[in-house]
Amino acid sequence: MKAITYTRFGEPADVLQTSDIPTPEPKAGEVRIAMKLSPIHNHDLWTARGTYGYKPELPAVGGTEALGIIEALGEGVDSALLGKRVVAAGVHGAWAEQFIAPAAAVVPLPDAIPDAAGAQLVAMPISALALLEYLKVSEGDFVVQTAANGTVGKIFAELAKSRRIRTLNLVRRAEAVAELEEMGIDNVLTTSDPEWTAKARDILGKTGAQAAIDSVGGPIVADIADLLGTDGTLVVFGTATGEPLQLRAGSVISRHLTVKGFWGSRVMGEMEGSEKARLIGELVTLAAKGALHLPSGGEFSLDEPVDAVKASLTPGRSGKILLRG
Repeated sequence: MKAITYTRFGEPADVLQTSDIPTPEPKAGEVRIAMKLSPIHNHDLWTARGTYGYKPELPAVGGTEALGIIEALGEGVDSALLGKRVVAAGVHGAWAEQFIAPAAAVVPLPDAIPDAAGAQLVAMPISALALLEYLKVSEGDFVVQTAANGTVGKIFAELAKSRRIRTLNLVRRAEAVAELEEMGIDNVLTTSDPEWTAKARDILGKTGAQAAIDSVGGPIVADIADLLGTDGTLVVFGTATGEPLQLRAGSVISRHLTVKGFWGSRVMGEMEGSEKARLIGELVTLAAKGALHLPSGGEFSLDEPVDAVKASLTPGRSGKILLRG
């Protein structure tokens, strides 16, 4: 079968290639899925670079989430799953015509959810939802987030809104403001505006925000920490710039701020199965209602790994780049 593989770690555009590999067979408790669409996530690219928390044995097949049709069952798997349209995340080797997933981890999808949305329903949305719960914020609270026009940022804002939690959404490009506002996302500011911090304080009011999320790094971290109220929490979710975090000691000390990290892979790995099922159920319900926007940013075949990766790294995409099986 056809798959996108790599035999060494490095820049994805340099190391990814299309290969012909054996079709895998499901073991006990597993299913084999004929892949229809698979997104390119940032963590997929970090894995190919060898810089992610998980480092696969080489040669490796890329991809960690995909939508497809179950075509084969391993021993002990319920026969009712055969032929079901499902999404599976947290797998290895999804960028292939066929891939293996634990039967217990697949999520059957209602017809109301389109393929493009279903293919990316779990990995990023469940991280965003788990992050929202990790913050321990309540209805009416404010959360500040950077990179609000990124995939997780958009999802987080929509999920927060569904729970009546308010967000202050920061973007770096002025044109991204209109994009988010068209989606119905409120309180969007561009940090290219010299007055953005004053405008942010006007939105947040005297008490400030209860929590802030950063996935950019660098000096912006000090600015969003200054928007937190007493006993506020700053969560580091990513580092788009790769720059060290910058904080002002005065704000941290005087407001008793808490700074902590969030790694979705660890949080999900430690989560009880019943909790995962609850979160996934919430996501499926929102997606089926059309309340969760997960558009495609373009589709590429398995023969086009380099073009697909370049497209995924291009700013201003409307959604995730998807690979077709």
